Amino acid sequence: MTIRTSANDVLDALQRREEALAGYDVLGNAPQRELQALVDIAAQVCAVPRAAINIITSTQQQQIATTGFAASICAREDSMCAAVLDHTDRVVVPDASLDARFRENPFVTGVLGTVRFYASAPLTTPGGVIIGRLCVFDSQPRALVEAQEDALVAIAERVVDVLELRLRTRELEDSLVALTETRDELHRSNEALSVFAGQVSHDLRTPLTAIMASTEMLGQQAGVAGDVWAERLVATAHRSATRMAGMIEQILAHAKVGAELHRTDTDLGTVLASVLEDLAPTLESRSATVVAGDLPTLPADEQQLYSVLLNLVSNAVKYARPGVAPAVRVGSERRGDRWHIEVHDNGIGISSADRDRVFELFNRVETSVDGSGIGLATVKRIIEAHGGTIGISGAEGPGTVVWFELPVEVVRDAEPAAPAGSAPTRARG
Repeated sequence: MTIRTSANDVLDALQRREEALAGYDVLGNAPQRELQALVDIAAQVCAVPRAAINIITSTQQQQIATTGFAASICAREDSMCAAVLDHTDRVVVPDASLDARFRENPFVTGVLGTVRFYASAPLTTPGGVIIGRLCVFDSQPRALVEAQEDALVAIAERVVDVLELRLRTRELEDSLVALTETRDELHRSNEALSVFAGQVSHDLRTPLTAIMASTEMLGQQAGVAGDVWAERLVATAHRSATRMAGMIEQILAHAKVGAELHRTDTDLGTVLASVLEDLAPTLESRSATVVAGDLPTLPADEQQLYSVLLNLVSNAVKYARPGVAPAVRVGSERRGDRWHIEVHDNGIGISSADRDRVFELFNRVETSVDGSGIGLATVKRIIEAHGGTIGISGAEGPGTVVWFELPVEVVRDAEPAAPAGSAPTRARG
């Protein structure tokens, strides 16, 4: 039976090859080092002086890597590889001058070369498209053993692997650019963040209400009321749930109308005491110590600064060095018209290259510890909403110093509004 190939099939094959070559973007832009290594190996394995990776287009043969001679371009009709392009397996010709397919080829007749031995393997894409061939050749007749032929085929497959890896890497880079743009757009869009906050807050209110009711009822039980330790645990749980409810209420307010700062004379020492009270179980379980110096009273939103200190102190404890108990110092210093507050830890530290990135939304530098990548971005938004700045400095010895500065006084007509989606409210106990 004769299998006929229609003109449409030929055109379809040509189109698929051109599309594959365009996707690989290899003509004039090949990954030189990797392909050069493979073509060198092919020549060595087959014990021949010359080898080439030939890409075949609709009009040309382009050599993207060669061994033993300089790469060049020739017309497709002169190409030996083009003559056997559609062969899906190896082609081995001991003497091309005796082979009907090649004996009139200019690379054999002496017009362009004097090739005698020729062997090649197809460069076949995962989609089954042959885009060229890996060939080895010599001016003297010779033969290959089966192991050499198999190696030639395997190396041709690795050539395609290199092209595929380069393609997928480029696609991944493009995807990362798109994701980064999406992330940045989300970061800029207060409205989108506000809607997100409102939905999450709504979903949290029902179980939180149940927790508050349960802890309140539990605290009234005789077995609890008569046990100092149990009474303390239940009271702490109820107080934390109540505080979280206050936070959720402010998130819902942000989702509806956007947040406004409620500045009062806020004693940071008192705020830190509340933070340490809520973190007491974590501090105890990790044998952590927190030492506080004198902290100022300044015009700020007490509830939002609670979220700032909660994030910074909990991070200082969370990112500890293995086998080293966390030690945290919180201190302040007045610098002109601003208060400078520092949270100094002895943990794993943050490299100087990453100290700005950690404040970006969803950007997590250290992935060995659970986290969402939102906490420090939220802290930055709160500080900037207060007209302040925040940053990270290297510590003397191990650890990190996270600092923020807030105005001593507020210029009312220049007071910025807190951005939607900033830190939630801390309920007043």
